[in-house]
Amino acid sequence: MISRAFVIAFALAATTGIAAAQDVAAGAVSFRKCTPCHNIGEGATNKVGPVLNGLEGRKSGQIPGFNYSDANKNSGLTWDKATFKSYIADPRAKIPGTKMVFAGIKNDKEQDDLWAFLIQYGPDGKKK
Repeated sequence: MISRAFVIAFALAATTGIAAAQDVAAGAVSFRKCTPCHNIGEGATNKVGPVLNGLEGRKSGQIPGFNYSDANKNSGLTWDKATFKSYIADPRAKIPGTKMVFAGIKNDKEQDDLWAFLIQYGPDGKKK
């Protein structure tokens, strides 16, 4: 006999997976705010801002061919979820002297959704 707790736990795990897929879709919508300056995916090129492929685990200021500010190159940041969320909320507060002019995304869920969207792309621009 299957316990009620097991059934509830299984159902919760299944719906969490569905929610994660929705988060990526919501992140893709949120990324539209970024597209005037950034590209992502296969064939992406630097624009006003650098390509965002392979962001997770990458050191700040490291995309070849992009002219980063000294503040960004010397920030010592390595991109992970917590660092990204702090940065995207207010880029100029996180890295004083950055060239990034963006009001920021203050909404916690939108930050999570955007991060979920970004990290699906590896350094080569292919989805993981």
